[in-house]
Amino acid sequence: MLMVENLVKKYGKFKAVDGLSFEIEQGHIYGFVGPNGAGKTTTMKIIAGLLRPTSGRVVVSGTDLSRDPREVKKKIGYMPDFFGVYDDLRVDEYMNFYAGVYGIPRQEREKITNPLLELVDLTDKKEAYVDSLSRGMKQRLCLARSMIHNPDVLILDEPASGLDPRARIEMKEILKELKDMGKTILISSHILPELAEVCTSIGIIEQGKMVVSGTVEEILRKASRKKTLRVKVLGDMEPAVKYLQEQPSLTGVAAGSDYIDADFDGDGAVLAGILKGMVAGGIPVVSFAELEGSLESIFMHITGGGEGNAV
Repeated sequence: MLMVENLVKKYGKFKAVDGLSFEIEQGHIYGFVGPNGAGKTTTMKIIAGLLRPTSGRVVVSGTDLSRDPREVKKKIGYMPDFFGVYDDLRVDEYMNFYAGVYGIPRQEREKITNPLLELVDLTDKKEAYVDSLSRGMKQRLCLARSMIHNPDVLILDEPASGLDPRARIEMKEILKELKDMGKTILISSHILPELAEVCTSIGIIEQGKMVVSGTVEEILRKASRKKTLRVKVLGDMEPAVKYLQEQPSLTGVAAGSDYIDADFDGDGAVLAGILKGMVAGGIPVVSFAELEGSLESIFMHITGGGEGNAV
């Protein structure tokens, strides 16, 4: 349904996307994961026909983007990470406006827009002004807008960004329903546990390159082969990081927002010795435990836990 092959996007000498390849089957949801600056948004804009690649191919439902971009755009619904709405329009007027943009005859628009508003649970907001909606409602409205022309493929760039927990759950349920409808979806997100629940496959990219790609089960198996130690301490983490980096049984020591992760070889006795040394050294350990394999842990180790500037 969607094939990306050896995609490259250069800005001068800088490669925002560097030989990226992946494929999504019809009715599948592909989670696009990576730190800020990894190239996720650039790739999505290329697929949506908003940026021209330096080289490589994008094929949607058998149509090559470079040969027939107009036809590809008919098959794609794109929801950007930042989108504009017309605040002085009501929800029904907003949907009617975009239906007109896509050339849908006036007499047919309500037949199309009403079911979409029902899908995203905005039917009772039809007469509300867009600027009165919560952020979560605006996100759902934008999703409905992207489906007005009944595209085969949905490109959703951080659709849950900035949403509260309830709104993220609502968005997740909508994605599951779209999958059941047979839509093919490429979605980027930093909310890794939720991607594991909703996605068929996951691709992790770093500096424009695909680092690992496969089904959720395959990637979790890769994660579970590594033993990961997670440590939390009170106050400054630097002494703990330094101590852990000095331990021969630990590798890949990386600090998160309020924790430190490391790969380790050995058994419980080795861990007990490390913990004893930290306590003896006056490091205030709050928690010290082995993690089960997770998308979050493998993501942190692959990307080094770092984030750059958004691209």
